[in-house]
Amino acid sequence: MEPITAAIIAALTAGAASGVTEAAKKAISDGYSGLKALINKKFGGKSDVTDAIEKLQAKPESPERQQTLAEELKAINTAADPELLGAAQSLLELIRALPQGDQHIQNAVGTGIAQADRGSRATVSFATPPLPPHPQCDKKEKIL
Repeated sequence: MEPITAAIIAALTAGAASGVTEAAKKAISDGYSGLKALINKKFGGKSDVTDAIEKLQAKPESPERQQTLAEELKAINTAADPELLGAAQSLLELIRALPQGDQHIQNAVGTGIAQADRGSRATVSFATPPLPPHPQCDKKEKIL
């Protein structure tokens, strides 16, 4: 997961964590608001990415909404924007500084990855069945 998506998801889940001081909640809220305002400024308040953020705010634990946000951010290439990356990294650092802060940050890279949190389930499905074994792989002799 790229840093901007991770920062948004972590900010939405970290503020509700137990043991977080009011000052820490305020700092996270301010950092999140700043990142969100920057996204609104760059892409407009009525863009697909801002819509995805609004929907995720309503259900931050929803893997589908997290995935939609990640797709929208990727579609507009936010990972190449140094200003957005800087704001996201600052927010992630605030969250990491919390007690158990790393528990709020998920990072996955690759194909066929599923992440689950807080008793939820995650699965990976592919639209096509696996390929049958290659005929030469069934032979008992050594293939050179």
